[in-house]
Amino acid sequence: MKKLFTIHPIALSIGLIAGSPSGLALAAEPLNRGLEEVVVTAQLRDTNLLDLPGSVSVMDASSIETRGAGNLDQLLNMAPNVNFSTGASRGRFIQVRGIGERSQFIDPVNPSVGLVIDGIDFTGLGLAASTLDIEQVEILRGPQGTLHGANALAGLVNMRSAAPTSETTGKVSAELSEYGGRSLSAIGSGSLTEQLGFRIAASERKSDGYMENQYLGRDDTNNIDESVLRGKLAYSPSDDLQLGLTLFYLDADNGYDAFSLYNTRETLSDKPGRDQQESWAGALTGQWSGNENFILETTLSLANSDTEYGYDEDWSYIDFHPWGYSQTDNYQRDKDNTSLDLRLLSTEASKLFAGHTSWVLGVYHRHEQEDLLQVSGATEGITTEYSFFSSEFDTKNSAVYGQLSTTLSDTLNLISGLRLERRSADYSDSYTTKADSSEDLWGGNITLEYHYSEDTLLYATVSRGYKAGGVNGAIIAEFADNVEAYREMFEFDTEHLLNYELGAKGNWLDNRLQAQLAAFYQDRNDVQAKQSLFNPESKKFREYLGNAAGGKTYGFEAEINFQATETVRLFASAGWLNAEFEDFISSTHVDTEKDKETGIVLPVNLDGRDVAHAPSYQFFTGTEIDLSAHWVLRLELEGKDEFYFSNSHNEKSTAYELLNARLTYRADNWEVSLWGRNLTDEDYNTRGFYFGNNPVNGYAPEAYYQRGEPRIAGVTSTYTF
Repeated sequence: MKKLFTIHPIALSIGLIAGSPSGLALAAEPLNRGLEEVVVTAQLRDTNLLDLPGSVSVMDASSIETRGAGNLDQLLNMAPNVNFSTGASRGRFIQVRGIGERSQFIDPVNPSVGLVIDGIDFTGLGLAASTLDIEQVEILRGPQGTLHGANALAGLVNMRSAAPTSETTGKVSAELSEYGGRSLSAIGSGSLTEQLGFRIAASERKSDGYMENQYLGRDDTNNIDESVLRGKLAYSPSDDLQLGLTLFYLDADNGYDAFSLYNTRETLSDKPGRDQQESWAGALTGQWSGNENFILETTLSLANSDTEYGYDEDWSYIDFHPWGYSQTDNYQRDKDNTSLDLRLLSTEASKLFAGHTSWVLGVYHRHEQEDLLQVSGATEGITTEYSFFSSEFDTKNSAVYGQLSTTLSDTLNLISGLRLERRSADYSDSYTTKADSSEDLWGGNITLEYHYSEDTLLYATVSRGYKAGGVNGAIIAEFADNVEAYREMFEFDTEHLLNYELGAKGNWLDNRLQAQLAAFYQDRNDVQAKQSLFNPESKKFREYLGNAAGGKTYGFEAEINFQATETVRLFASAGWLNAEFEDFISSTHVDTEKDKETGIVLPVNLDGRDVAHAPSYQFFTGTEIDLSAHWVLRLELEGKDEFYFSNSHNEKSTAYELLNARLTYRADNWEVSLWGRNLTDEDYNTRGFYFGNNPVNGYAPEAYYQRGEPRIAGVTSTYTF
């Protein structure tokens, strides 16, 4: 398929060493024979994955298709030291190397992991991460302080859809699976003139979900119902000017009825929740190379997202409680995001220091407005009372950044980057809480590359990331009668992270073997940790962010891809992680011995305890075998260790392994696949809580879990023209 031309949106972070756990990332040019070359675009300059000094996982369109992934959350287990939490219809919150949010309720969140799709910032809006016509997913581990700044303390996910083609092409796909799963997608691409190309893609994906509501007699209260429309225009009026337009629309109307009082897949909710998002977004990109001394790249993006997240808080029906009780909670958010990135890149003619140093200089501005309306409903008998809370959160980020890449010798390169950022935030809510803040932030990196041989790269890097501080608005009102006693919980400080990393990567055996290795140590200061307080008067828990004294994280990541024979390919990735708190006294951790008697949460010393959602090991491995000219078999095994669900209690997940398989028949322009995921029907959990919610046992605190996908099988058919 020939591209009309390529426009890469302004990259939003620096990349680190890379690997393709799928082994099928797209090629720029074939490297002799064997595996293909992978180009990473979430960089200041597009770079071969094996030439990047850092830790990056790449999944291309083929690996997304063979994985059967409709959303980003179905790809994350392929990357080492990357985890996610649900507590919703999908895994919308990502953790990289043990760092990242696990939920959002009342207060605004400053994310630790950025999400950028075609140059559009969707950080914190995971339902937008549809894989429809996505050409490449890049997961960058470690702080991305040089380019992305405040929302990429732990890492960045960059998703890029396919570009318009000069030739007219199209593809139609349909899928049927268990639990009422069905999807239909169509893609068309071509040129309108010699200078103007287009691409359009649309999909609809539905599923009844994996829960049964016994009270309502329904099996679709935790359903998936998502429609996506994506369009691109590529315009090249001259040889030195390329322009692009990306448009995106999402309508997700998913249900949320995932928790059972008895930790089964059978619920009793009389008012099932919802997890909805409607997004309109667009990006304008441009690249001008009309000056011999620099190349100008620019991206302007706008996005509006209306979200609604709500649930049946008591997970039951009104008569289940002796006094006839029911509780619901609903969060409606409207987020508007605008960003502008302008960048100058040096050419051969403008290199510094006698032609040894290339440079990049950029400016960035981002403005986000987030409005929240929370509606809580409490019913006792025939009386229902509603309470309302609203807030407005306005943030502006302005930054200047740059990077130098200096050739010290034939084998040694020095890369240095710096970002200076000014952030202002205004918060107000219906409790009359107001908070205005502004701060100066900085991040960057220093990297030394050593080309041991033509096929092997060694590197050492030090990078600094940051995450802005903020205010806990709702908790101020909850404890307004005793402000002084809880004052330290009203605000939280900026978190900083220093990342030290050593790595190696290369390709050998005529490019039939590729490997990437990275070892890292991360030093965190003023760690922002989610906690909660119980108000004995209102009988409610209120979450808030507080600063732990510190944290340390160290670990190892490896990705290997091996074309063993002409018909057999092997691939594997693995991560080992130790992520701990340092000198952290939690005011909200549950003391299990006393809690069984009193229900009161008590402080505890968490020094040396693992942070939440940070399994000590993860792995993904498999093989793809060409059985004949038409038949291909793919087998996968993935797994991870147990991990804490929260910093407020000691409940853990269980370690698990999942077996997946896909058998595909391919003809000239069509293919059919029979596939299955979690073939051994393993029970595993993706979110967990610990509190009292069941009147049958007197509301004694106990663990509640949201389960992952059960065994599921389906068939997918694709026709290309």
